[in-house]
Amino acid sequence: MSTPAVPSVLFVCVHNAGRSQMAAAFLTRLGAGRVEVRSAGSAPANTVNPAVVEAMGEVGIDISAETPKVLTVEAVQASDVVITMGCGDACPFFPGKQYLDWKLDDPAGQGVDAVRPIRDRIEARIRGLLADLGVEARA
Repeated sequence: MSTPAVPSVLFVCVHNAGRSQMAAAFLTRLGAGRVEVRSAGSAPANTVNPAVVEAMGEVGIDISAETPKVLTVEAVQASDVVITMGCGDACPFFPGKQYLDWKLDDPAGQGVDAVRPIRDRIEARIRGLLADLGVEARA
């Protein structure tokens, strides 16, 4: 399978208010324009989790303007890699896509102290993903 010039990654969780937002923000920052990034939820919340916004702000990434988005078939079709984070069977499956399921605690209803270790695990996974994609992480 040939690698596209700019790989495209879609992060999916149920509410698109926590894990998938953090993952998309880290990939956007560390990928520095060399990866197309999307995130969505099978049942999106109204707003991004405030504790997630705060935890990301602590590492210099402002996601306060982000809004949860609904998962669409088009988003999956347009992505090379689909990373699910506890969305169960709600994610449509298309042959030829790479699917990864990241088991991560759900930050919903948690305070910033509980979100920090989830954030840090996501950052580590994003760095690994960039290496797998052959994209050097921005410092």
